[in-house]
Amino acid sequence: MIDWYQAALLAIIQGLTEFLPISSSAHLVIPTLVMGWPDQGLAFDVAVHVGTLSAVVIYYREDLLRMAREWLASLAGGPATDSSRLVWYIGFATIPAGLVGLAGGDYIESELRTLPVIATTTLVFGLLLGIADRRAGPGTHGRALTLPTALLIGLAQGLAPVPGVSRSGVTITAALLLGMDRQAAARFSFLLSIPVIASAGALKAWELSHSEVAVDWLQLGFGALLSGVTAYLCIALFLRLLDRLGLMPFVYYRIALAALLYVLWLA
Repeated sequence: MIDWYQAALLAIIQGLTEFLPISSSAHLVIPTLVMGWPDQGLAFDVAVHVGTLSAVVIYYREDLLRMAREWLASLAGGPATDSSRLVWYIGFATIPAGLVGLAGGDYIESELRTLPVIATTTLVFGLLLGIADRRAGPGTHGRALTLPTALLIGLAQGLAPVPGVSRSGVTITAALLLGMDRQAAARFSFLLSIPVIASAGALKAWELSHSEVAVDWLQLGFGALLSGVTAYLCIALFLRLLDRLGLMPFVYYRIALAALLYVLWLA
């Protein structure tokens, strides 16, 4: 079991890094390596996933209700709309990440969760994010989301299970390189996270239900609440500042983080 202060810090880290393009795995490995903290455990993983999922659902609740309503209407013979098509785009774009998780999840967890891998992916995909952001530039009017674009972003999301890549980072990078503007890229990335986080949380919950691990429900609730509040504030602030600051601050941060991880590895 982890202590309460450890639970608080890990929940905040999860809430921040789930949606910022800086990689949660790169950050969650540092407390374990530097401070010798124990693994937070499966139950806590489920709790913070519930928290971050709740945050993005609440933030986009009006969009999600409209998407559901218009998608169901289109199935009943009504006209297709941008919102109803977006449901299909998200569904198809989620498939690659699901296939990678099912086929290579165990290998990724056992073989790729190492400091040199995380440091390298943090650096490489940070530089790619910088290239994509430079291409977007200020005041760029991006192209509309289409099914082929969504599928290509979904293929990029298939790389997200590799530690250090960052799910939000790689999907925003792909969207920008495909011509979308920053706000549209971030919005689609965040909406695309909903089925991925929900699936990962459901899988972890199923594993937890078949284990005999003791559960501290109060600590889990605390972790879920703290990660959810942190994630909600993170989404709101990120989208507000995105056009003003761009993504280069996150690129510089990833370069510095990669350097730190390389130092930890060599030490």
